[in-house]
Amino acid sequence: MKRLPTSARLKLPFLIAGFMSFLFSVWLYFVQGETTAGIFVGLWVPSIHSLGSLLVSPVDVPAAPERREAMS
Repeated sequence: MKRLPTSARLKLPFLIAGFMSFLFSVWLYFVQGETTAGIFVGLWVPSIHSLGSLLVSPVDVPAAPERREAMS
């Protein structure tokens, strides 16, 4: 099996956590009959994926004003 690219390796824990949260919410909702808890845990999925996107995405920091003048 080929190694995953770095970007995929960084995203994988967030994808797994989101999927596990989804499965847990389905289990709570349908198996345990805890509808409110299942809905609450189901709301974690987009939050986990948003956190992953926020942490993994590259940050474009603008140069300081004095550096911008020197670059021109």
